[in-house]
Amino acid sequence: MDFKLFKEMLKRIFFVLFTAAVLACHAAPKTQPVVEGVTNVKPDEQQQLVIKEVVNLIESYNYKKLEINDSISSIILDKYIKSLDQGKNYFLASDIKEFEKYRFTLDDDFKNGDLSGPFYIYNVYAKRLNEYFNYSLAQIKTKFDFNQNDTYTYDREKMPWAASSTALNETWKKRVKYELVNLNLAGTAQAKNVETLTKRYQNLQSQTSKTNNQDVFQILMDAFTESIDPHTNYFNPVNAVAFNEDMSRSFEGIGARLQLENEVVKISEIIAGGPAFKDKQLTPGDRIIAVAQGDGEFVDVVGWRLDATVSKIKGAKGTKVRLKVIPAGKEMSSKPVIISLVRDKVVLEETSAKKTVKTINMNGKSYKMGVITLPAFYADFKAANAGDKNYKSTTRDVRKLIDSLKTFDKVDAIVMDLRGNGGGSLVEAISLTGLFIDKGPVVQVKDLRGKIEVDEDQTTGVAWDGPFGVMVDRLSASASEIFAGAIQDYGRGIIMGSQTYGKGTVQSSIDLNKLVNPSMLQRVAGLITKNKTTGTAPSNVTAADINLGQINLTMAKFYRVAGSSTQHKGVTPDVVFPSLYPMDKIGEDTEPSALPWDVIPSSNFKAVANLTAVKPNLIKNSEQRIANSLDFKYLKQDFAEMKKRDAEVSVPLNEAKLKAERDAQEAKSLARINELRTARGLPSIKKGEKPTKQDAFDFIEDESLHVMGDFMQQSGNYVMNLGLMPKNN
Repeated sequence: MDFKLFKEMLKRIFFVLFTAAVLACHAAPKTQPVVEGVTNVKPDEQQQLVIKEVVNLIESYNYKKLEINDSISSIILDKYIKSLDQGKNYFLASDIKEFEKYRFTLDDDFKNGDLSGPFYIYNVYAKRLNEYFNYSLAQIKTKFDFNQNDTYTYDREKMPWAASSTALNETWKKRVKYELVNLNLAGTAQAKNVETLTKRYQNLQSQTSKTNNQDVFQILMDAFTESIDPHTNYFNPVNAVAFNEDMSRSFEGIGARLQLENEVVKISEIIAGGPAFKDKQLTPGDRIIAVAQGDGEFVDVVGWRLDATVSKIKGAKGTKVRLKVIPAGKEMSSKPVIISLVRDKVVLEETSAKKTVKTINMNGKSYKMGVITLPAFYADFKAANAGDKNYKSTTRDVRKLIDSLKTFDKVDAIVMDLRGNGGGSLVEAISLTGLFIDKGPVVQVKDLRGKIEVDEDQTTGVAWDGPFGVMVDRLSASASEIFAGAIQDYGRGIIMGSQTYGKGTVQSSIDLNKLVNPSMLQRVAGLITKNKTTGTAPSNVTAADINLGQINLTMAKFYRVAGSSTQHKGVTPDVVFPSLYPMDKIGEDTEPSALPWDVIPSSNFKAVANLTAVKPNLIKNSEQRIANSLDFKYLKQDFAEMKKRDAEVSVPLNEAKLKAERDAQEAKSLARINELRTARGLPSIKKGEKPTKQDAFDFIEDESLHVMGDFMQQSGNYVMNLGLMPKNN
């Protein structure tokens, strides 16, 4: 989709708006009320600027063409409070009553860059959370009676807000008791359980105390943008980096995954191919206590937030970073080892397209199936724009896999597994479709002005002209739905699985910094230096320090080549399986702010085959197999039990009763595993034995491959014999 002209228009208009906003930065917001007993988090000038301009962008360019008014303000307030305290475990009824004064003022406040109300609400939440930690820590050493028939209500969402701290104390006390019961059931001594839970709460309290204004602003912006539509999103600077790295499937750093454990950053995984992997000095379990840039001084990072430490370790390709490390298994008092690494580009291969080859036997005939698992539609646009001929992309990776499946594996059919694929690059969805069809429309896009654009695959020839299938589920969304919808409309393959998510809207990623004159950023930097209140900014802030983040703004809708929108309804498979996910809880049609489904005229496309005649038998045979499948039988049972659990809001605190329930559940689970193992010709396992890899049987994939087997047996060389598919180029 070409939004170049539209974006240029947006830039010209927005620059005027942004400049005016910066010049008005001296207008002081309302005084933020002080919450006693906690460190009050306050917004800074760049956040005040961002909120004003995000309002401008949404009102001017969001597909819905709506005004941020009192009605939206009310929705934002409810979402914001719910995001902080969905279970009604912290706020008091009196707090909620006080927050009502913001119900119809947030719209005006945001337009004026005033964030004092939402930040005050957060500080009240922080106070209640701190009260919870302090009270709960005091209760951990209580001599609880685990033989009482009391219960803990863990889901209070539909209950009224607590009238007093005394009422909340009772809830918190029972929560502590429940956590101790769980630890007791694990078989460890009560004294050890008290110690474990104490450390857990102290660690949570410590991490919560590190919350900064960027965190609060992100929570608020999530509530704001979700009130507009489910896919307009603002990303603060840290989250923007993570989003773009995920899209490119690469980043620049040392190639290690980190986690926080007891205030210390620990290496959880070394990424294959990265600097740490090649250097071989770092291992999982090593703890990083200090970081130095190049030959500079070390900075102690013990007790830091994880994201702050990560930002110190990451850096530009070719730069050096030194780490002080306590090796795994050594005491923290041990002498640290100093490790020097040169940062490099790290490619996340485990989240890229992969292939496997499966063989199935049907009616005495054997079929080799190539399965390509695609977790997302990704592309390293930065590398591509820089002229890197080997830049990473979905289409390039899949083409290589297809070549391998044809040349070396000599498969009879290929199945594209898009289960759990939430989308990504529209450009890649179009080019990937082109590997299976010969030139033609792939998707239609209607922008907020009502203009319809048809995006086509313009590459002659195909990479695979044999039998083809696509697996989808409820989590397949956006670009996945474009691809699956095009394959279905062209009659190019069989779509199998459950109805997809229904995310049929187009987002444009806008780096807010690129829309602003550097001199304006310098003025904001000066204001932050002058009015520094957060304690997190450098003493002298420059324009280079200002990062306004990124907004993904909904600006258009997707339509299939046949004219139907993928929005709201998604793609209905040719052969439908029971869903692994609750359809009434996951999907675009469960989102109150989602855009509706509609249709536009069909594009000028020519189907390569009409598969209508073969589908009824595929459906009939699949339904028969599913009816006789133990896996699908248990799936249905799981959903019935899930609905039952959804109606429950409490759990018993009687240790013996809870143990009996869990023992019964474990016995039921073991019996199920053994019944499935017997059906697959495997020996039974005993209580306490761990399931093997063979127990992780993918019955959805297995049924999909059998559908493809049916397709090939019923149609023979149906597609090729009719001459409807072009030959390999």
